Amino acid sequence: MADSSEFSKSMVDQLPMESFWDIPLYQWEGFWYRSYHLEATMALRSHFSSRDDDFILASPMKAGTTWLKALCFSVVNSAAPNNETLAKTDEDDPCHHHRDPLVENHPAVYVQTLEVQVFTAKPPPDVSSMKSPRLFHTHLPYTALPDSIKTSNCKLIYIARNPKDTLVSMWHFFNKLRTPQQGPYPFEKAFELFINGVSHFGPFFDHVLQYWNQSLKTPDKVLFLKYEDLKRDPIGEAKKLALFMGKPFGDEKEAEDVIWRCSLERLKSLEVNKNGVDPWVGLPNSTYFRTGIVGDWKNMLSDEMSERLDQITKQKLMGSGLHFDI
Repeated sequence: MADSSEFSKSMVDQLPMESFWDIPLYQWEGFWYRSYHLEATMALRSHFSSRDDDFILASPMKAGTTWLKALCFSVVNSAAPNNETLAKTDEDDPCHHHRDPLVENHPAVYVQTLEVQVFTAKPPPDVSSMKSPRLFHTHLPYTALPDSIKTSNCKLIYIARNPKDTLVSMWHFFNKLRTPQQGPYPFEKAFELFINGVSHFGPFFDHVLQYWNQSLKTPDKVLFLKYEDLKRDPIGEAKKLALFMGKPFGDEKEAEDVIWRCSLERLKSLEVNKNGVDPWVGLPNSTYFRTGIVGDWKNMLSDEMSERLDQITKQKLMGSGLHFDI
């Protein structure tokens, strides 16, 4: 199929289709997309030119995307005026609003997803005038990225999460798109779709392995992070992230401030995330902040489901060197 910004309905209709949460997904080059995401992907591939100092964040859906956006944005902008240290509560610092943009907007405003927020616009936007370094995000598999991202000296930062928690987080999130009359989507059906690879930008394991393998081939270009590692050792992982981005922290306090600013507890408490609305999807900003814990899957998966997914995970990751802490 032609790589073009013109991706007609008739072209989409020729692709294999599956229903996901009663949403039609179309399979292109082995991965599943909503039709408008696919159109945006084609526009992105045709019009986006990467710079050597770009940072492209990448993730499967519901793998810690918002956290990663906040962290990377804060690392790039971590030096407050005169190296002032941010107060531990917004109320303690009347000037806080002027120093921390996360108080004003959801992280997605500062790090926009290319195929969801940027290239869904018609005509496609001109992002060439953006100040460097530019930060973008994508849910696209590695193989679907524009060639300029792969061949330039830009850096990719990927975050993955264990498949069980990813599935459960996805189930909660997409239920927010359903009406009260529809009610929650049956979890058993969601499970079967997920293990069969049918989800937004899935199959999950193919997505993760593409970036994992690329991080092994070019570790200076692709940083592979795991959600569970960030939860277990946030300071250590943040230091690794900052060093990769060429913005190492000056001291331990700076690292601690960034982790605090981007913590789920703090972001959830901000007014913009308690009462704001995502203008691209129409969901409350609070939808993007749930529990954020590791092991929440234990509240949803039966023993039989857990064992099945363990076996699939083992089979899919065999020989890759990648493993998830569950």
